[in-house]
Amino acid sequence: MEAAILATDRRFSGASVAAFELCPKLTDEALNDLFSESWPGHQSRSFAPVLSQSLLWVGAFLDRRLVGFVNVAGDRGIHTFILDTTVHPDHRRTGLGLRLLGFAAPEAKARGAQWPHVDYERLLEGFYAGCGFSPTSAGLMNLSQGTV
Repeated sequence: MEAAILATDRRFSGASVAAFELCPKLTDEALNDLFSESWPGHQSRSFAPVLSQSLLWVGAFLDRRLVGFVNVAGDRGIHTFILDTTVHPDHRRTGLGLRLLGFAAPEAKARGAQWPHVDYERLLEGFYAGCGFSPTSAGLMNLSQGTV
């Protein structure tokens, strides 16, 4: 996929400019650094297999450093799944996550998506409601503990 700059925004971190890019070329190092700083217990991995199957992803950069990320996977039909929404701890509660999803949603719609799904912990319910998501019932199966 070809990377494209979606927007720049001077509201983040004083004089720094946040750049939002659609499907930027990302290294495993950049993604693992962001995830390690954002998610306790993150184990480094290769993201290439995941991104190669993704519908799209959006990266947020401050001074060329990846500080936000969201991945949109899907069935290549009307359903998409919002995965790995991540904002560096130093930049949370700045609107950066809202902007990431605000760019991802219309891009997914342009690719035929109608129903984005997202799973989240209860403490993130307000964040996702602010992004336009409504709570819904869903089922979950832990395959590491066997199947039906």
